[in-house]
Amino acid sequence: MVDLGLLLHGFGTVLSGYNLVALVLGSFFGIIIGAIPGLTATMGIAILVPFTFGMTPITGIVMLLGIYTGAIYGGGIASILIKTPGTPAAAATVFDGYPMAQAGMAGKAIGIATISSGIGGTFTALCLTFFAPILANFALRFSAPEYFALAVFGLAVTITLSGRSPVKGVISGLLGLLLAMVGLDPMGGFQRFTFGFAELTGGLSFVPMLIGLFALSEGFRQVEIILTAPRVSAVLKNILPTLKDMKECLPAYLRACPIGLIVGITPAIGADTAAFLSYAETKRASKRPESFGKGNPAGVAAAQCGENASTGGDVLPMITLGIPGDAATAVLMGALTIHNLQPGPMLFQAHPEVVHQIFAGMIAANSMFVILGLIFARFFAQVINIDRKYLVPLIFITCMVGSYAINNVLYDLITCAVFGFLGYLMIRYDYPVAPMVLAQILGSMMESNYRRAVVMFHGDVTQFLTRPIALAILALAAFTTIVAVRRQRQALKQEAEQLAALEQSSGR
Repeated sequence: MVDLGLLLHGFGTVLSGYNLVALVLGSFFGIIIGAIPGLTATMGIAILVPFTFGMTPITGIVMLLGIYTGAIYGGGIASILIKTPGTPAAAATVFDGYPMAQAGMAGKAIGIATISSGIGGTFTALCLTFFAPILANFALRFSAPEYFALAVFGLAVTITLSGRSPVKGVISGLLGLLLAMVGLDPMGGFQRFTFGFAELTGGLSFVPMLIGLFALSEGFRQVEIILTAPRVSAVLKNILPTLKDMKECLPAYLRACPIGLIVGITPAIGADTAAFLSYAETKRASKRPESFGKGNPAGVAAAQCGENASTGGDVLPMITLGIPGDAATAVLMGALTIHNLQPGPMLFQAHPEVVHQIFAGMIAANSMFVILGLIFARFFAQVINIDRKYLVPLIFITCMVGSYAINNVLYDLITCAVFGFLGYLMIRYDYPVAPMVLAQILGSMMESNYRRAVVMFHGDVTQFLTRPIALAILALAAFTTIVAVRRQRQALKQEAEQLAALEQSSGR
């Protein structure tokens, strides 16, 4: 169970001195990153991880948590004002947010989005606080077979939930597994895929790789698109929602909070799925479903609450099991590792005070972006007008400086540039990047624990069937894969039927 004494001490630590400053700055810049279309929470975290090296671990983590939660919320601002999601997670907010802005209720829409995001985020932050210690204590029973099964499940979900093309998700995941093999063999100690380069002996530089994949690639993409964005001139008024507005949105919160939590806990699904599921369920249960898509405040509330409710769920498997819930928490996991904090059940044993400070940081971060979002709503609305011809060079410079600052070696700059170009090509040709990153993290975990399990079983792999927890997790992974493949085949069949019908009608 959570230690209330340590939790209160965590709040005292987070809300004092440099930690509070870091939280405010992280939340502030997180909202800005989220509000600018094309920039993502993952990108913001990846760029700023190197700049936390000179900070204490908790100061750096608190700032990154502020960026994470703030960016997820900030994406809704662009969705409401210009019909362009600031982040992929905010796509569902467009449905009712933009019609409200067109009707002269942009301020009301942003106010509801802000409060709803805070409610969803705070709910799952509290769930994280009280459930994480229980899950971590349960995970202490795990050994190599169970961790191998968890890694397989994570890979199954990662690959099968990769958009319209699971094949491209599989290719991306396999590439990540290959990248995980670069460096020294975890059991034998011999070199693999180093090609004679001494710099690769310790494996790929994780943070420069992430900066390249999620930040530098976006810079390349921004170069080829139109450098001017829609201008915002909306006048925001009546930003703070009324009690009547909140009462109307209450059913949406009751549905979106648990949906976001469940989706967040499941690896690799993401906040966008949580937002769409929350929106769809709220619309289905509404007495006026026809009003959705025409400026219904409950639609904005459901989407924003659902996407932010996924954040605590994403952090839960990362901090308790060492399995990141999405690309953003993968970067957070890398940040913890850099500060000599290894996520997993042993973190709760070795550094309980840090764990409770992270809990307090998550709760405080969700409160902070609400405060900043309401106070500076008019300023954040104008952030969308930033000319991208100034933004792109800033992205390039920050990526290069951040990558070099890690070890002060040229190798990290080369790593960032190579993976930046690779990420750009993957985005351009519709290959998901997240499966590759998550597969690299889970691949190392899967290989090392499988080989330990084989040694433990004296070479008899059938002994996996005698471990109930491992067997259940492997069965769940197989079930998830089969269901995903069946759904994809049905989707492709429906598309083919629709195309045939269209061709038949055009032939007439």
